[in-house]
Amino acid sequence: MTAVVIQEYVVADVGSGPYAVTTGPDGALWFTMVHSGEIGRLLPGGEPTRHGLDPGCGPTIIVAGPDGALWFTEYRAHRIGRITTEGSVHEFTLPTPDCGPFGIAAGPDGALWFTETAADRIGRITTDGHVTEFALQGTRSFPSAITAGADGGMWFALNQANAIGRIGMDGTVTVHPLPTEAAAPVGVATGHDGAVWFVEIAAGQVGRITPDGAIVEFPLPDRAGRPHGITAGGDGEMWFTEWGGNRIGSITPDGVVEVHDLPTPRSEPHGITHGPDGAVWTALETGALARLGSTPVA
Repeated sequence: MTAVVIQEYVVADVGSGPYAVTTGPDGALWFTMVHSGEIGRLLPGGEPTRHGLDPGCGPTIIVAGPDGALWFTEYRAHRIGRITTEGSVHEFTLPTPDCGPFGIAAGPDGALWFTETAADRIGRITTDGHVTEFALQGTRSFPSAITAGADGGMWFALNQANAIGRIGMDGTVTVHPLPTEAAAPVGVATGHDGAVWFVEIAAGQVGRITPDGAIVEFPLPDRAGRPHGITAGGDGEMWFTEWGGNRIGSITPDGVVEVHDLPTPRSEPHGITHGPDGAVWTALETGALARLGSTPVA
């Protein structure tokens, strides 16, 4: 077992709320600040920079797009945003009012796919801003995070429907109910093993679903840890945040879990990514990014 070194880097004031983080094409970390309405950038070892948006727009998830820019959701303003690595911002208003976009991911078709939590829809936006929406059937489902699967589809968590969904490039939706009732899945990510991994915030579990829909769930040591975000690491493991437990955890493909306490109490870890330096980085809502690596960085 390799020792994990955790370092925290203050990137904003406590009220700004760093929420999600991703690795950009420029080798920097890009992150949203949900409370202050900003997008931040941090080159490991450097100083953070901040780009202001509408202060009340509520930027949430951010990802690298196929066009060399960063794309993000504006949950409160009901828009999709795009920011270049130079800091130029363009925002796209969505067709459905008050739809609450949350998750976003680049698809295999060269477009960005996103969830509309308040409208029970999956959206698709091209890099020139053309939007298509696909309605989900059934009762209130609250689609949250979304990821591109290894099978050519987009996979997403249905938080209130207690299921994992898949949408094909033709708009066909398949829903896979979870074995655990009221598990409330949130984060999803595709693993190196070709399966989609997800976290169950209400059940304190990590789940794995294969392209054919076979599901396995792994209970965490602290079932009250409220896992929130998940990402594939560079070591073949999946890494996840425990928002309620103030921890970062890893899980191997066969379900072995290891957890690491964050140095600052109640730091509220949310988004997580495999960083440009090979370490795992997470956004702490209390104003910092945390780095987990095998060696410290000055």
